[in-house]
Amino acid sequence: MDIKVIGIDLAKNVFQICVLLADNSVYKNYKVTRAKFLHDIRQYPEGTLIAMEACGTSHHWGRVFLTEGFKIKLIPAQHVKPFVANQKNDSNDAKAICEAASRPNIHAVSVKSIQQQDIKSLRCIRTRLVQNRTAMVNQIRSLSSEYGVTFPVGRVKLQSNIAATIEDAENGLSVVLRRILNRMATDLKSLDESISSIDAEIAELCQTHHRYKALLSIPGFGPIVAASFISEVGTGNQFKNGRQLSAWCGLVPTQSSSGGKIRLGNITKNGCSELRVLLIHGARAVSRFSTKRQDSLGAWFNDLEKRRGKRKAIVALANKLARVAWHILTGESEFNSSKAFA
Repeated sequence: MDIKVIGIDLAKNVFQICVLLADNSVYKNYKVTRAKFLHDIRQYPEGTLIAMEACGTSHHWGRVFLTEGFKIKLIPAQHVKPFVANQKNDSNDAKAICEAASRPNIHAVSVKSIQQQDIKSLRCIRTRLVQNRTAMVNQIRSLSSEYGVTFPVGRVKLQSNIAATIEDAENGLSVVLRRILNRMATDLKSLDESISSIDAEIAELCQTHHRYKALLSIPGFGPIVAASFISEVGTGNQFKNGRQLSAWCGLVPTQSSSGGKIRLGNITKNGCSELRVLLIHGARAVSRFSTKRQDSLGAWFNDLEKRRGKRKAIVALANKLARVAWHILTGESEFNSSKAFA
């Protein structure tokens, strides 16, 4: 029995396994419970290719199967959907995963290591806390404005002025709202402490990565951007070059070409949206001081800004920084402005 690929449709308790042979015929397509799942997979020869959708729990099972000696291919869900024939069900989904895994030009997702998963988990928690903090700041502003009290622009200024605002007896705030704002100020301080603690944990985890300090040398790459890059990209060896990584981030223009006429549009916004947003924010931070830079990066950005406008220049800089980061991550060199922006 010459097995070409085993396609698995992951779930919580019941898994669908489709075994595709070398002649593209389906040998088996059956369900198995979670208790028997790993036992069933172990019955197949080591080195067999196992394909799964890149979804929840896929990285866990990918690590488990790698330790068992199997080859793993995680397929993005959007590349599996076109191969679903007839009605959508577990059997057809598992077969579609086999079909997608057999296509040569579909870019697979690399299995995350435990370190990457830890950083990703901390980043997810941090994102939720930051969203909660922003929502609380906005609520403080809206509630206070109904009493004729406003705060300066910016979260830091609001937090530094809220205590004095609560104690001011002449500003028109009621006793009830003062009590509410006092509790919210305490909650804001607690959120700040939690976010700072998570930032410290992320930095500590990233210190063990041998290219973390090199990534920090790139303009626009602070601890959060570098940590996000490491947790999403890993070693970077799954990409052939920096342009392939920037395309995966969605930082390249859409293309609608026909008859030899090339038409380029907005960026594709494919891939990891969070990493793309962080790269653009990092590029925006660099752009604020571009006129003061005397190196090749400043000259490159300022010239592009004059020709294409600031917004397009910022996205182009994010694209460039992503490529540079891939080169540094996969090599042993440090950031050199004259080489990166020659």
